[in-house]
Amino acid sequence: MADVVLNTGDTAWVLASTALVLLMTPGLALFYGGMVRAKSVLNMMLMSMITIGIVSVLWVIYGFKLAFGYKDNSQWYGEFSLSGLGSAVNELTNNGGVYPIPLLAFAAFQLMFAIITPALISGAIADRTKFTAWAVFVTFWSTLVYFPVAHWVFAFGNKVGDTVTGAGFLAARGVEDFAGGTAVHINAGAAGLALAIVLGRRIGWRKESMRPHSMPLVLVGAGLLWFGWFGFNAGSALGANGVAALALLNTQVAAAAAALGWLLVEKIRDGHPTSLGVASGVVAGLVAITPACAFVAPWAAVLIGLFAGIFCALAVGLKYLFNFDDSLDVVGVHLIGGLWGCLSIGFFGSSSINSLGLDGLFYGGGATLLGKQAFGAFFVLTYSFIATLIIGFIIDKTIGFRVKAEAEIAGIDYDQHAETGYELTSSSRGGFSS
Repeated sequence: MADVVLNTGDTAWVLASTALVLLMTPGLALFYGGMVRAKSVLNMMLMSMITIGIVSVLWVIYGFKLAFGYKDNSQWYGEFSLSGLGSAVNELTNNGGVYPIPLLAFAAFQLMFAIITPALISGAIADRTKFTAWAVFVTFWSTLVYFPVAHWVFAFGNKVGDTVTGAGFLAARGVEDFAGGTAVHINAGAAGLALAIVLGRRIGWRKESMRPHSMPLVLVGAGLLWFGWFGFNAGSALGANGVAALALLNTQVAAAAAALGWLLVEKIRDGHPTSLGVASGVVAGLVAITPACAFVAPWAAVLIGLFAGIFCALAVGLKYLFNFDDSLDVVGVHLIGGLWGCLSIGFFGSSSINSLGLDGLFYGGGATLLGKQAFGAFFVLTYSFIATLIIGFIIDKTIGFRVKAEAEIAGIDYDQHAETGYELTSSSRGGFSS
């Protein structure tokens, strides 16, 4: 440890990546905000923005240590401590080995992942959620679900010499997830499904038109997500190096291929490609490549993205088959895309691409890695779904999770926030029927 010194270039890249990932949450607010009806746009965007405030505070009080602490040497959680991060000012990052970046830079970077994960869930329950209940949910879900799962997946332990203590459950088993396919996307997708069940279907679902009210907002939001995702994936290398470059290139080509795959499905199925399709395809590709971006070759990233676009475009119809109202397709994009991305490492992973990874099925590694990936993906899915059901039902039976029917019909923005997204008349209260 003594021979590792601060590297300003690596530190600068991690700090820049931190800012890029933070931008993703406002980008998500625009993306989701454009997809809902005009009378719900502010509430939808604020559900993303409030997570920045809540999770940031929780993270510095106890969240970071619960996710990345190692004092208790537990595979299931980090360290129960309210001591915060003040003593970490002069420490370097030690996560399975010492990195030449400040621990506070690593903590800030991981905070952005903790912020956007619950924000992703909000898309599944658009148009019908009490804002206060959502804030309570974010608090408990982050504490009981995200922080422990982040420990399982991202905590590689404190390494001193040849001894490692406090590695997470899935990380210790060799589950490969470079930037959050399990901890972020499968976690959020499973939680979104659970909350959609708890809150029930929107009034008029499948009977009334609930089309996006602003496709320009959706496209701007998708663009900001794409831009920020370079920090999300390439920043996870924790240095300005070849692994970061590989992750960045794979992120780009997978998103591009997924957009083409989604549009292909739309053209064959519906007869025309759409702007919502290209935006959704981009996000699906970004989701799928997230766990695999540093473990596969660029040609494999193209295939992962292409199939992600196809799979997710087809999967968004599952809500009609099973009759659950996942408002903005969190399940179809994040759960299905995350599952495919994690499993794809078992096919396309190559130790020649990254010596820290194993060879997948197509590189002569057999089914060993695929089995590890499947175990990790479905373990997180199951835990998140069950835990979210419990948290959601408790909130619903105590303070109530859903707004009253008349508020949902007239407009949740005015009911929950006493304002509307668009002042088109002298009085906009209840003025939107879209």
